[in-house]
Amino acid sequence: MKIVLWGTYDTGKPRIRILRDGLRAAGVEVAEIHTDIWEDVGDKSDLRGARNWFHRGLRLLLAYPRLVWRYLRAPAHDLILVSYPGQLDVLVLWLFARMRRKHIAFDWFISAFDTVVADRRLLGRKNLLARILWAGEWLSCRAADLVFMDTATHARRMEALFGLASNTLGYVWVGAERSFFESATRQRKKEFLQVLFYGQFIPLHGIDTIIEAARILQDPQIRWTLIGRGQEASRIRALIAQTPLPTLHWVDWIAYDKLHEWIASADICLGIFGTSEKAASVIPNKVFQIIASGCPLITRDSSAIRELLGGASPGIRLIPAGDARALAEAIRDCTDQINDLPRPCHEALREHIRSNAIATQFLTMVENFFPKTSVSK
Repeated sequence: MKIVLWGTYDTGKPRIRILRDGLRAAGVEVAEIHTDIWEDVGDKSDLRGARNWFHRGLRLLLAYPRLVWRYLRAPAHDLILVSYPGQLDVLVLWLFARMRRKHIAFDWFISAFDTVVADRRLLGRKNLLARILWAGEWLSCRAADLVFMDTATHARRMEALFGLASNTLGYVWVGAERSFFESATRQRKKEFLQVLFYGQFIPLHGIDTIIEAARILQDPQIRWTLIGRGQEASRIRALIAQTPLPTLHWVDWIAYDKLHEWIASADICLGIFGTSEKAASVIPNKVFQIIASGCPLITRDSSAIRELLGGASPGIRLIPAGDARALAEAIRDCTDQINDLPRPCHEALREHIRSNAIATQFLTMVENFFPKTSVSK
């Protein structure tokens, strides 16, 4: 199979790198036609003010003529893959894909409307910009021939939110980059238990729950490390300041290629604990990365995480969303059981989240959506 990976997709996100590299390793020829306009943006919600968004939008629009020209000159291929954030990319590409009689597979991954309105609550549902976001994504989904999310639960929720026919969206897990997260040797500390959370400080992560759990335990033998910044950083800093926690250490940020060292030094890693519908329907990058690293994990229970786990999994503890007391109890239980867990944990799961497995999931989905004769000419 020959695939053209087209557009302004964000290569700073592991999602596209994992899928792209897995496809190439599986023998798929992937030709990239790409302009990166997001290389200097870690969290798009950090882009504040009309001026910043105007300049970003201008860069986006100026990129399209060359991208279209390069696509029209591209060699024969079977399928076009448009990745996150590709809502506008799909609309621009639609006519030219039809001219060449090629299908578009759109990795929706994150809905802008869902993120800005429902999850982060930066805009009200009746806001004009919110309505434009919804309409644009609705149109993008109809312009693509195949649209997919990161979990089946997320796909079903997006179908309901955007009025799409049931079971029309596919899904492909995010996975983890093996070269980054399976390289460190884990060591068990003797003097104290190290609990680690890292990620953007956004509502989906439920960082309040982590802080409250630390207050409930108040155990000098348990050390807490938070790594991150983002939308809720100021509020979280004020929350901590109300009652300082001497066992909690906050690191503003670390480089992606250093994450595995911090995970390797932790005894327990934390996933997400947010109570929103989005939090219940996604499996974030950090969960895949922690599993790949073989570290014990505590995260919120959801139908999405159960898609990945199936049944019980040693080293993974699921708790109710937003329940600080349940998190405190889970950490206390892990303190007693940590030496009995295999190191690394999750050996069976790791095979299912590597890039080759993610590529296989994508290719199987494509075969199910399109007859082979439709994509092999």
